[in-house]
Order: sequence, then C-alpha cells, then structure tokens
Amino acid sequence: MKDRISGNEISIVLERALKEGIISGSDSSALFYDITFLQERFNEIKKIFPSDALHTAAIKASPFVNILKTVNYLGAGFEAASLPEIYLAEKTGCPGNKIIFDSPAKTIEELEYAINLGAHINADSLEELQIIDSIIKGKTTGASFGLRVNPQAGTGRIIITSVAGEYSKFGVPVKEFRNEIIEAYLKYDWLRGIHLHVGSQGCPIELLLKGVGTIYELAVEINKKLAPAGREINIFDLGGGFPVSYKPDEEAPSIFEYASALKNKFPLLFSDKFRLITEFGRFYFANSSFAVSRIDNIKKQKDITTIISHLGADFLIRRVYNPEYWHHEISVAHNTGAIKTGMPLSEYVIGGPLCFAGDVIAKNILLPTVENGDYLIIHDTGAYTYSMWSRYNSRQMPKVIGYFNGGEKFVIIKERESLDDILKFWS
Repeated sequence: MKDRISGNEISIVLERALKEGIISGSDSSALFYDITFLQERFNEIKKIFPSDALHTAAIKASPFVNILKTVNYLGAGFEAASLPEIYLAEKTGCPGNKIIFDSPAKTIEELEYAINLGAHINADSLEELQIIDSIIKGKTTGASFGLRVNPQAGTGRIIITSVAGEYSKFGVPVKEFRNEIIEAYLKYDWLRGIHLHVGSQGCPIELLLKGVGTIYELAVEINKKLAPAGREINIFDLGGGFPVSYKPDEEAPSIFEYASALKNKFPLLFSDKFRLITEFGRFYFANSSFAVSRIDNIKKQKDITTIISHLGADFLIRRVYNPEYWHHEISVAHNTGAIKTGMPLSEYVIGGPLCFAGDVIAKNILLPTVENGDYLIIHDTGAYTYSMWSRYNSRQMPKVIGYFNGGEKFVIIKERESLDDILKFWS
C-alpha cells in the first residue's frame, strides 16, 4: 500500500488532464483525488480489523458526495458531526445503521432525526443521555446508542486537535465521573456502546493505545456489573484520528502496527464480545490528493520574489495560521504539467489570493525557476482543506477531479463554482 502520490504520477496525471481539456483556461486551480488510492486504503483496513467491524469515514475530512458514494460502494459507513453531514451520508445511499452521529451540540430535533433514521448515536454528555431517554421512552427504535468518554490520556504534539487531555470540551471525563458513567450504563438498558477519541494529527500510536486502553478497561468493568441483568456493552467505537505523513522524508505511522497492537493488548476488541467501530478520515483522504494552482502573477523585488497562488488561506487555513504544525510539500510543474526536476533552485515567497497580509503559504521556500503559466503543486491535500474553505473575498471554489489508475480515467467530482453559485450563496 503506497503512502502517497508520487511526483511521477502527478506529472502523468496533470499532463493528461491538461491535454484532454479536463483543466480549462478558467480553472486557475483544481483539486485531484486518486480514487484508486482511496479504494486500496479502505480495502487494506478491512483486512486488518475484525470482519464484522464497521469502518466509517469522517465526512468532515472530505465531504464530496461523489467521493462518499465510492466509500459507500466499498461497504464502509460514515461518521457525521452535524445534521447536514447525516444528510450527505443518506444521499450516498448509506443505510442508517452505518451512520455514526457524533457532535457535542446535538439538538432535540437532530437527535430525533438520527433516531428515526436508525443511526448509531454517541451521546457527548450524561445530560444528553437524559434527553435521549425522554425521546425514546416507550418507543421501539432501530437506533443504537453509545456514550463518549474522555480517557484523559494526554495531548499530542498539536494541542488544538488533541481531545483527550485533562480538559476537553468533548465527552465525559473518566477520572472525575467514573462512578456516574457506570451508573448511567446500569440505569439505561438501551445504552450498549462506548466511544472515545484521542485526537488527530500529532498523536502518536502510543497515545492512541493509552486512550483505548483506559476505555477498554472501563467497558470490561461495566460489563461485569451488567452481567447479572443479562446486558453488556457490545459496541466499542475507538474513534479515528490516525496520523499520516505530510513530508516525504518522514515515515508514516503504520496502521498495521496499530491494529496488531490493539489485538495484542485488548483481545476482546477482536472477539465477538464487541462490535468494533472505526472513524478514520485523514488516513483515508489526506495522502490521496494533490492541488494545483496556475501561476499568473510573479512579483520581483530587490531581494524577494513572490509567487501569488490562487489557493491560499481559503484552502490551506491550517497551514497559513499554524505553519509550525501543518505542512504541505510544494512542487512546480511546467505549463505542460510535468514537474520540474534537476534544475537550480531559487528562494521564493508564496502568497495567497486573499486580501490580508497574513495569507502566505510559504516563506523562503526553494523551488526551481518559476515562470508565468507554470503550476504550483500542493501535495497531500485530501483532508481538512477544501472542507474548511473560507468564503472571504467570495472566491470561487475550484474544480475537483477524480482519476483512476494513474490517470487512465478521469471523472469530475465537483465543477468549479460559477458566479451565479456565489450569488446564490450570499442571497
């Protein structure tokens, strides 16, 4: 299983897309997804976890319906963090029992919608359990329910994407409310699942395992107390957030090692005692994509040459605001699509298109000589980029293109926004 899209593949794909008119003159930027790569990643996940596990893709990472349809076709489900994300999952044809509803801000109406759909709902607080109980009391429902528990395992390298510290706005903290959590499972006979999430990029495997271990031990303890009543927790949702590599010289954590460690340390998760749920997003999508921006403006000063990109903080919001933690490799391609290699390097600043001074993608970056008409290539852009698009300056969202087998076949996932689309958004 490859870790990312190679420069050679990007050259082939971009050259073909330009030659076949997939990218037209109005497409100052575009996003490409390697659908074959996505399929391979999902299929590998299915091989290393229990056969009855439900593998869901976090919609927030990449919400394109035409990509989600591929995920649904492969037999996976979806993790939804809002009512609209539930609706997107529905529109792929995904059955309700493969939709996981996670949100710290669920309304009664949203809960009712998810319950009627037969989704699996992870309550984010003890108070939410009371609301759910009032909704379903005396009713038969096909929905299932879990409780998100904060394992308080610690934080990773990136604090703002770590959610299992001593404090988190998510879930019920296990250290302070352990007894109340156990009492909730004894009280609500419909509560059969347990959920955790440690964090996203920057969380090492050891930290993920620590979080799972804390909640695993809690689930085993609760099941001993539930045994006299003939009940048990039988759904274990270990969340997602598996980190990937954004740098070619940085080895990606191994999902195979993670699955093997889970099986060795927590064997009941790989038995018929629990149905396992995963909620990976970044792992599936991030490395499956690259973005391109045509170079139309180069500004030269005495000591600084600035390239103006058509993709900036609108697309790479995390990179622009937190460059210390969020990295994307950047290459340059000829106007034919072939990536420039073996050439002398010069120092550049890459500025974005938005009207504020902080919209800078890179400073003092070394690139081959850049000319108008060339293309900037931004690598590993499949997760938490387009889905976090900023509407500042009302710029048009670019075309999204899918391809198979290294560019043998192209599909349009989403057309470039028209001016009328922008008008409709703001009207």
